[in-house]
Amino acid sequence: MTKAIASDWGATWNPFGIFWLAIAVVGAALFFLPGLMVLGEAWQLAEYSHGPLIPLLSSFLLLRQLKDVPVNPGPISDRWPGLVVVGLSLLLGLLALLSHIGDVSAYAMIVWVYGMLLVSFGWKNGKQLWPPVLHLCFMLPLPGLIYYKATTTLQFISSDIGVWALQMMGTPVFLEGNIIDLGVYKLHVAEACSGLRYLFPIMSFSYIFAVLYRGPTWHKAVLLLSAVPIAVLMNSFRIALVGELVNAWGIEAAEGFGHLMEGWVVFLGCIGILFGLAMLMLRLQPAPRMSLSEALDLDLNGIMPELARVRFTRASPAMIAAATLCVVLAAAWWLAPPRDLPATDRQPYSAMPREIGEWEVVRQIPRLDENTERVLGADDYIGLSYARPDVAAPVEFFSAWYHDQTKGGIHSPEVCLPGGGWEMHSIRTVDLAPQLGTEASFNVNRAVIIKGQSQLLVYYWFDQSGRRIASDYMAKAMLVVNGIAEGRTDGALVRLTTPILPREDEATAEARLIEFLRPAKEVLPRFVDGRL
Repeated sequence: MTKAIASDWGATWNPFGIFWLAIAVVGAALFFLPGLMVLGEAWQLAEYSHGPLIPLLSSFLLLRQLKDVPVNPGPISDRWPGLVVVGLSLLLGLLALLSHIGDVSAYAMIVWVYGMLLVSFGWKNGKQLWPPVLHLCFMLPLPGLIYYKATTTLQFISSDIGVWALQMMGTPVFLEGNIIDLGVYKLHVAEACSGLRYLFPIMSFSYIFAVLYRGPTWHKAVLLLSAVPIAVLMNSFRIALVGELVNAWGIEAAEGFGHLMEGWVVFLGCIGILFGLAMLMLRLQPAPRMSLSEALDLDLNGIMPELARVRFTRASPAMIAAATLCVVLAAAWWLAPPRDLPATDRQPYSAMPREIGEWEVVRQIPRLDENTERVLGADDYIGLSYARPDVAAPVEFFSAWYHDQTKGGIHSPEVCLPGGGWEMHSIRTVDLAPQLGTEASFNVNRAVIIKGQSQLLVYYWFDQSGRRIASDYMAKAMLVVNGIAEGRTDGALVRLTTPILPREDEATAEARLIEFLRPAKEVLPRFVDGRL
């Protein structure tokens, strides 16, 4: 088949088909430009620096799979399902443009690629080409909310295992929150777990490995799912090794080795374990057994001639319709006048009153350090401690406001507080409307956190255009809704904290938060929302 394609380039040449395919690609590139820009920004980060390689590897998987798809230069009758998929991708892209969320545009591009394959090859042959399309997902940045929750969890698991290994070897070490205390050297979790930045390329590699693997299906599943635990274990090994170097040779040796180990050494070690796992499963496989070289389909013969299939692209009604949709929507968006953002009279936190009801500021919490500020990513934030003469303990108020949440956005305290060494003892959503005497619901997250002998009661919620939302996932959903309906991308996090004193119960501490929140709820809107 491939020899026929390579030796007969001039036959059934369809210049109009290639023309309409090119029009569709150019129109889609203009329409999905915000998604392309998001990818360009994400690929500059260490976690996603492998991104530019993903389209190349996906193209290799596609060409390899096309060897098993018969050539059909004639008319294809089942192209229309592909047009439906293209239409869905363009609708998703339009929602991304209206909400100003470039990530959604990047996700829509993947759907568009699959739709165009269905348009080109028809439903019967095109639907089986999903593996290379799915692999493109590894080039996409994870939504910030999922990224921080996932990596924070994996970081703490990595650190726990690494510290346990050090303790088993007799090395004195203590883990508190995001700090690994080695006595003469303190290693932050973010630094200790930077090896996890290779989790995403390892997952991409394990996916390709599973696709090329010709063993049983359950082998493929194990190889694919093993990427995460392998990366975590390798990073735990790195942490333990750094700790041993500090104990034996001092800080300088650890710093140099730690920098080396956070790079290709971790990645190559994970790949080696992946190969070893495949070899082990093959050895345990009942007869007839295969060697690893036999189990991996690495035959590259006839792949490049599959590129010649582009000449069979036909100017079918579905292809012309797909190209027209892309160009029309791209032109409509770029030629349409920009939407005016709604006016706002939000006041800066520096104008926050020093007296709220009977509560007065007794302390202003110092500004965060430069690195913490960068991670927080807020455009405005403040921390104040309010007290009342007749109340046993103060209430700490913290709030961060974001002008554009599409560039990272709010970090949930559920992720950040454990990084400071606090254990999340309990957390649930409560409606404070009955206690506050409000008609509308007032949903907040109520958490009890513990560090050593200290206990804190925390209320926190997200403000999205005046709506108080407890769920961080719902807050992201409302960001999309507000972006589409109003063009707004701003939002805020509000957090109230008070200690649970040694001789009081949670109800007493909670009463303090309620007493402060009663007058504060009237003050907060002009700082966290401020709509005219």
